[in-house]
Amino acid sequence: MIDFLRGTVAHRETEYVVLDVRGVGYRVFCANPYAVGAGKDGAEVTMYIHYHVREDAHLLFGFLSREEQSLFRLLLDVNGIGPKVAIGVLAGGRPEVIAAAIRQENLSFLTKLPGIGKKTAQRMVLDLKDKLGAWTSAEADGSGFGLLEIAAAGPAANGAWAEAKAALLALGYTEAEADRAGQTVKPKLKGDETADAVTKLALQALFQQSLMK
Repeated sequence: MIDFLRGTVAHRETEYVVLDVRGVGYRVFCANPYAVGAGKDGAEVTMYIHYHVREDAHLLFGFLSREEQSLFRLLLDVNGIGPKVAIGVLAGGRPEVIAAAIRQENLSFLTKLPGIGKKTAQRMVLDLKDKLGAWTSAEADGSGFGLLEIAAAGPAANGAWAEAKAALLALGYTEAEADRAGQTVKPKLKGDETADAVTKLALQALFQQSLMK
């Protein structure tokens, strides 16, 4: 069983990074590949791993914190959520923000996460609300509320981009960084993209901008 991998980022795509660990390249699926190692190829990182076995594949899912890893595993306990949906949920915000939304029964926020409909959101609340005591700090000090409000306001404001921008802010990017990504991404949008797709485009843009510095 693999608990974590420590190595350098050799390559990244929209769904995964390739981690070079002593000359062996591990394909690690993660929520936001362009945020791993601050978007820099060659950066040394530690990724906490969930090893998923299917009949046709053995897959590695990676996380930058134990909290992400733990929340991912809790999400897998919810009927209707598989690894790909769970990793999409984590792309929607920090673990404590998502946990706060579940504890607050904030279905408006949860149904904006990739792959989550109303019934699945209700199951998330029912199955996980009482299991999330480790993430009470976001509620206790109010740190999660602003992000939840931003995300909830997204569709009423600017559709998919507003949701994508909220996700960038939840990931720790500044307002200025998100706006710069928006200047690159918004002219390319056709109007039918999902928030998840726009978020990935924005992360790609931020990665490309970091290479130009």
